Amino acid sequence: MDKLESFLARAEALLARLEPLLPPARPEPDWSARAFRWRRQGMAGWLEALPAPHSVRLSDLTHIDRQLAQLVRNTRQFIERRPANNVLLSGARGTGKSSLIKALLPEFAEQGLRLIEVDKDHLADLAQIVDLVAARPERFILFCDDLSFEEGDDGYKALKTALDGGLARRADNLLVYATSNRRHLLPERMSENRQTQQHDGEIHPGEAVEEKVSLSDRFGLWLSFYPFDQRAYLAAAGQWLQHFGLEMDAEAERAALQWSLTRGSRSGRVAWQFACDWAGRGEEERRAE
Repeated sequence: MDKLESFLARAEALLARLEPLLPPARPEPDWSARAFRWRRQGMAGWLEALPAPHSVRLSDLTHIDRQLAQLVRNTRQFIERRPANNVLLSGARGTGKSSLIKALLPEFAEQGLRLIEVDKDHLADLAQIVDLVAARPERFILFCDDLSFEEGDDGYKALKTALDGGLARRADNLLVYATSNRRHLLPERMSENRQTQQHDGEIHPGEAVEEKVSLSDRFGLWLSFYPFDQRAYLAAAGQWLQHFGLEMDAEAERAALQWSLTRGSRSGRVAWQFACDWAGRGEEERRAE
C-alpha cells in the first residue's frame, strides 16, 4: 500500500510538471465575433475571438485614394460572392497599408466580412485555418501584417500553396491580404543579378530571382504605397487633429513639421503620432511649444 501511495504521489507530481507544457484543448471559435487572431501553443492552434478589434474609418485615411478605391472594390466583389483577388500592399513604412485593411471591417462587417490576423511565424498552419472556415457562411480575409521571409521559412511554402499552388481547391470564402515593405517578400542580393543571362538579346533571370517573384506573383492585386511629401503629411496630421476635435492652425503646423524632423520621416503614422501628442497636451502646453 505504501508503494502504491508513493507511486501515485510521484505520478501526480510528474503530471503537475507536465501540465503547463501541454497545449490547451482547442476551443470552438466564437463565430459571433467580427475579428480573430490565430493563436498557437505547442502543437495546437486555435482562433481567438477579438471582441473589440482595433480599426479606423476609411474617411480618416488621406492621400491613398487610388489604393483605397481599388481595395474597397476588390473587397466588395468578394463580399458579393463575385471573383476577387488576393492582395499585396507593399511600399514605404507608415503610409497606411495596415490601417487600410483594418478599415474594411467596420465598412463591410454588417455584410458578413470577418478578419483573421495571422502572424508570419504561424503561416504553416494555413491549411488548418482554411479547414476551420471553409464551411462558414461569412467571408474571411486572412490578414498578414509586415510580411517578409528568409530563405527556408516554412511559412513561405505554406503561403504559396494557400494562394494558388496546391492540389486542393482554395476556399471560396477566404482571401489573403498581406502588407510588406518588400515588394517580393524575400531579401534580394547582388549575387542574384549575376545569375541573369542574356540569350539572343533576351534577358532571362536566374532561378533565385524567379523563386522570389513567384510568391508575390500569386497575389492578383498589387497596391504600392509611397512616402508622403510635406503637403500630404500636413493633410494627414490635420485629419487626425480633427479626429481629436482640433484644427490645424499655424502653431500646430509648425509643431507638426518639427515633429517630422525629429522622426526623420513624413508618413501617416508619424502624423498620427504627432496628433496624439498634440491633442494630449493642455492648451497652455501647446502655446508654450
